Amino acid sequence: MPREIFEENKFIEISEYAIHCRVKRLKDKVKLKLRTKKTLYTYKTDPATAERLLRNISCDIIEL
Repeated sequence: MPREIFEENKFIEISEYAIHCRVKRLKDKVKLKLRTKKTLYTYKTDPATAERLLRNISCDIIEL
């Protein structure tokens, strides 16, 4: 069962031990999905914030 994250800092913290990050771009928002060993975390944001977050994470990025 996926868990939704509502804070940017928590997203960056989880990305440090994530396997990969999937990016799904919709019309006016972006869904970022972090896959860890046990859980899938999702974070919804606007495109500008998503680009800034993707520059700061170290895991593999997969565009959907």
